[in-house]
Amino acid sequence: MATTSPASPTPTPAAADQPDWPAQAADAIVEQVGKVRDRTTGPAIKISGYVVFGAFATLLGSVAFVLLLIGAFRVLDAYLPDAVFGEEHTWAAHSILGAVLVLAGLFTSRKMKGDKA
Repeated sequence: MATTSPASPTPTPAAADQPDWPAQAADAIVEQVGKVRDRTTGPAIKISGYVVFGAFATLLGSVAFVLLLIGAFRVLDAYLPDAVFGEEHTWAAHSILGAVLVLAGLFTSRKMKGDKA
């Protein structure tokens, strides 16, 4: 009696040359997740950077404006003539600076409203 045994699987050279498909699948998933992350968080990080820099510029601009007003007041107070405004002429420096700021505010509000008069 002849017994036949099933053919034992022998590895073929082609199977040994195939790359590791689980590693390829994991790399593809990581690549796609990276693309999605770059498309979603990239603009958010850029916008938050603009907001931070804008807030910092606003803060510095406000400080510079206040220092400019203080300097203008001190210059006005020092150089206003005593003969015209008297010995204590701090009120005149306040009035002049206040009038300039009120006129600037009226000018900008007219420009904002788009008044065609």
